[in-house]
Amino acid sequence: MRLTAHTDYALRILLHAAVDPAGLFSIAEVAQAHAISRNHAMKVVNLLGNAGLLETVRGRNGGFRLGRPARAITLGEVVRLTEPNMSPADCGNCLLQGACGLTAILRQAMAAFLAELDAHTLADAASATRLPFGLLADRAG
Repeated sequence: MRLTAHTDYALRILLHAAVDPAGLFSIAEVAQAHAISRNHAMKVVNLLGNAGLLETVRGRNGGFRLGRPARAITLGEVVRLTEPNMSPADCGNCLLQGACGLTAILRQAMAAFLAELDAHTLADAASATRLPFGLLADRAG
C-alpha cells in the first residue's frame, strides 16, 4: 500500500507536534521545515484540527499543537482520516468483479495493514523521532 502525499504530510505534521507537545507551531515554520507547500500544510492542519487531532490557536501568536495526547492517537486513525480510498485495487471497473478470488485476499491484507497501524500510536513514532536542524533548539533561542 502506498500512502498519498496528503497522509505523509499529516503524519509529518503530527510527529512534529508530538516531539514537542508543549510547543505551539506555525504552519509556515512546519511547512518550511518539512518542505511542504504552505497551502498543503494549511489544508492538512485544517483537516487534523477539525478531527480533533490538532488544536488550532488563531491570531498573531497563534499556531497549532496536539489536540490529544500522542498516546491517544493511533497511526491507523490518521491513515483512515487522510486516505481517500483504502481499496488496494480498482475492483469496481474490473471484468472479474463479483467473481474474483483476489478481492477477499486484498481485503484481508488491507485489514492486516490497518491492524498493524492501529497497534501503534503517535507517541510510539515520536519516541524515535528527532527533528533535524536543531528545530526545537532554534525555537528556544
